[in-house]
Amino acid sequence: MTLDFKPDEIEMARRVEALLFAATGPLSLVEIARRLPEGADVAAAITDLQTQYAGRGVELECVADRWRFRTAPDLGFLMTEEREEPRRLSKAALETLAIIAYHQPVTRAEIESVRGVSISRGTLDLLLEMGFVRLRGRRRTPGRPVTYATADRFLEHFGLASIHDLPGAAEMKAAGLLDLSLPTGFEVPDPSRGMDADDEDPIEDGDTPEFAQDFVGD
Repeated sequence: MTLDFKPDEIEMARRVEALLFAATGPLSLVEIARRLPEGADVAAAITDLQTQYAGRGVELECVADRWRFRTAPDLGFLMTEEREEPRRLSKAALETLAIIAYHQPVTRAEIESVRGVSISRGTLDLLLEMGFVRLRGRRRTPGRPVTYATADRFLEHFGLASIHDLPGAAEMKAAGLLDLSLPTGFEVPDPSRGMDADDEDPIEDGDTPEFAQDFVGD
């Protein structure tokens, strides 16, 4: 006869540790729980691992409500030669990404209004392709323009736990994400102001980046 037993806390932490090390990307608590016995206390295991890895060369961090192991920030210089050169964004793409991050949900026309210049279709296509931006909905205004918002890849790339952790203008410019000629008295808007906007409808299944164009009528 086979006896069922519930692994103790140490064993549960070992299993979560193994899953996170083997994963190709960050995992949510729900994704981790699917691989563990029913009723497993994943949150407790995560807390245990955070304590164990605090101050070590590899640390456990939360990004966009998902967990992953990463090299301790102060040891990043050791990985310089091993790191793959990331794809660089143009100045226009960086400015567009920053505007979307702070003003989301935002339409193409609103992005152009903030920048003061028009943006090419290719700029938004690139941000969508790289996973930094997603189609959020359609504004309930004439023409039903598409609204854009940041995706989890944006949070992961810039090491943010949530959109509420976006830095101020000075920090953004120092990081190279915000490179605008800001007017005197400019204030960075609250990035969470429109996350629950009630003036738009969700994107439908047929609305892909290829067809979800901003238009003003036939």
